[in-house]
Amino acid sequence: MNLKEALKNKLSAEELRILPRAFDVIGSIAIIDIPKKLGKKQKTIAYALMQQHPNIKTVLKKAGKFQGRLRTRKLQYVAGIKTKEAIYRENDCLMKLNVETCYFSPRLSNERLEIARQVKKGEKVLVLFSGVGPFGLVIAKNSKANEILMIELNREATKYAQENIRINKLSNVQAIQGDVKRILPKLKEKFNRIVMARPQLKETFLKETFKASKKGTIIYFYDFLKENEIPDSAIKKIQGAAKLTKKKIKILAWKKCGEIAPYKFRVRIDFKVL
Repeated sequence: MNLKEALKNKLSAEELRILPRAFDVIGSIAIIDIPKKLGKKQKTIAYALMQQHPNIKTVLKKAGKFQGRLRTRKLQYVAGIKTKEAIYRENDCLMKLNVETCYFSPRLSNERLEIARQVKKGEKVLVLFSGVGPFGLVIAKNSKANEILMIELNREATKYAQENIRINKLSNVQAIQGDVKRILPKLKEKFNRIVMARPQLKETFLKETFKASKKGTIIYFYDFLKENEIPDSAIKKIQGAAKLTKKKIKILAWKKCGEIAPYKFRVRIDFKVL
């Protein structure tokens, strides 16, 4: 039985029509977008959701869009245990986070594992915009990387990342807080792979990222594009930044990584520094 079937005797036909089909689950917390017209029925919806999915202990509703450089959004408590802190399990990793103050997407779990499986033994990996550490943790648990460095602007997300390193008993991962534009020029070492898990911002950060690369470095660049822009718009950004920094590159592959809005997609471009 799905959520609509569970609520067919509690909501009107019109209310069932606008009831959201999808929701995110992070640990024991469900995050759902409840339309204003269903505001008076939000607890009814939440209790039905928890009844349908016994692993869900807390239901929060979206109270705003992702905003600012940290890409956080307001979430409002609806029902269940009153908390916004979750422990999420993915790809042999445990991750603790506050779902309101830290950006996190459970929908990228396959992405994280796919990249981890490409990392070769002894490689040094850099993860930018690393949040609570999902890419770095999954790479550490599912590859034989020698060293993984994660950089994140959000102070609270970095604290969770550091705690997650301890929870997962990892010794080859480091999480540091700061602006990649300030930190990357100061780094002396170069990396074999760089994951640019960029938030949806106009700035590409490619110029700074190239400074941490060397011949043979593979970079995973995430962008957000309308369907008619894929993949040319992202490739042009990469080629433009490479020209400015006098780097030669080769595009290896590209893929859609999920629709984030009608006709707008998260896109990943894999390229190599020559």
